[in-house]
Amino acid sequence: MLLRLSTLFVRTLREDPADAEVASHRLLLRAGYIRRAAPGIYSWLPLGLRVLAKVEAIVREEMERTGAQEVHFPALLPREPFEATNRWTEYGPNLFRLTDRRDAEYLLAPTHEEMFTLLVKDLYSSYKDLPVTLFQIQTKYRDEARPRAGLIRGREFIMKDAYSFDVDDAGLDVAYQTQRDAYERIFQRLGLEYVIVAATSGAMGGSRSEEFLTPTPIGEDTFVRSPGGYSANVEAVVTLPPPAIDWTDAPVSHVESTPSTTTIASLVALANAEHPRADGVAWTAADTLKNVVLALVFPDGSREVVVVGLPGDREVDLRRLGAAVAPAEAEPANDADFAKAPHLVKGYIGPGVIGRANTGSETATRYFLDPRIVDGTRWITGANEVGKHVFDLVAGRDFVGDEAIEAAEVRPGDPAPDGSGPLELARGIEIGHIFQLGRKYAEALGLKVLDVNGKRVTVTMGSYGIGVTRALAALAEANHDEKGLAWPVHVAPAHVHVVATGKDAAVFEAAESIAQTLSTRGIEVLYDDRPRVSPGVKFADAELLGVPLVVVVGRGLAEGVIEVRPRIGGTSEQVPVDQAADRVAELVELL
Repeated sequence: MLLRLSTLFVRTLREDPADAEVASHRLLLRAGYIRRAAPGIYSWLPLGLRVLAKVEAIVREEMERTGAQEVHFPALLPREPFEATNRWTEYGPNLFRLTDRRDAEYLLAPTHEEMFTLLVKDLYSSYKDLPVTLFQIQTKYRDEARPRAGLIRGREFIMKDAYSFDVDDAGLDVAYQTQRDAYERIFQRLGLEYVIVAATSGAMGGSRSEEFLTPTPIGEDTFVRSPGGYSANVEAVVTLPPPAIDWTDAPVSHVESTPSTTTIASLVALANAEHPRADGVAWTAADTLKNVVLALVFPDGSREVVVVGLPGDREVDLRRLGAAVAPAEAEPANDADFAKAPHLVKGYIGPGVIGRANTGSETATRYFLDPRIVDGTRWITGANEVGKHVFDLVAGRDFVGDEAIEAAEVRPGDPAPDGSGPLELARGIEIGHIFQLGRKYAEALGLKVLDVNGKRVTVTMGSYGIGVTRALAALAEANHDEKGLAWPVHVAPAHVHVVATGKDAAVFEAAESIAQTLSTRGIEVLYDDRPRVSPGVKFADAELLGVPLVVVVGRGLAEGVIEVRPRIGGTSEQVPVDQAADRVAELVELL
């Protein structure tokens, strides 16, 4: 395949676009791979489509290797199946909804569980038909509130989603492992570093969930790992609660005056100055019980004010809390929320007026407690009166929570829940996610088959997604330097970039001959044959476009040589012109 820059539909940019935040976004725009159509929505140009097609081909080959069969659903879907699974409501504002001329309601698909389930229900009715795994590579739509980082978080994106259908859980286990292994092969072939981490299932549901993350400082996901091999998305980290403490000898709780102590730091300072501990040990933030007022926002727009109690040396992680309360989302309480809860005294909130168990009221503000707050632990916390705090308030004796919740931040050095050592935190881009869905969607949509005994049983399902456009962005993020992109050969838009420099006709004749010869050998060539473009511009474009091997035909031709240089790394070679095609083909094989 021979692409000529003189006719190729591409324009490179010398300056970074103003709205491009990360390297992949900036370079894909500058190199003319994509163009912004609207916030979070991009048009694909010829070079970008070539890279995208190669990523899709690797995904498709590995899916077919597992025995999965490809289908293709529409992106415009009817409301009714999503009503049956309650996701018409649960998706909330992230769903693009629309109405046709007959007032029928539709959505732009964010995912296709319902459609896969209904398709199998329509065609299969017996255990003899199963197992089966179907997949598609399709465009998805989500109304992201804050699209960012180009292709990494957009409103329109391409995803590979696969679904396995089995008659029993043993079959699901096999299908899950098959797809997990395929994902490892896909990301290895793409050349993407990846970490497999335990994850929450969220609104998808199911009993098991794992994410494939590619580590990068610009990633939106935080994950943890330990020296002993534990790894998890930070939202899935489980806190190891300390053992309960005997409170038999604990003193009676007492209220003390603590004026102007609306922060943990000011409270600790005053407590040490005016109410020192009997054992002489200094109070710290970890001795205080912080009660944080938050609002749970449900998909229908309703709000519930809740309080999370946690040690004062920790902060609430809204993403961890959100994972625990899905499909609701968590956010800080606003003035209107506080106005509806006048019993909450800002800066001095204590358990006495919150929690259904503490107040005896089923309508009381729900009180969630961090798992570290176990029976017998003693705390300084608000007395529900301005300028006053309670000392020696004992969990289990003086207060309880309505339920435990994982809402506190995870910090470096926290113990791994499996005992495998201290946790370290890193950031990554989610490039794949696999779930054991179980029977949630099959039950909602009535997908049943006759088993070996002639009894109707509900089919069990697995779901397996790869963000195709996000994987492409992750590749760009991992393969660039300050000058431009540097694609791995297996996804590059071409294998070789031939650059003809100068004005001499002999240069262009030699470059044309090399380009044509390579093309006939099945090597993909991008040929810069532009006649009135300076060598500096051509070299800058070659560095920006990122084709892995650059062949320069220029001044050296007078001595019978051309230059072959890797786009990044390695050393350049002077190669006799009559050996150029053979040597370049050899180097391409080595890439």
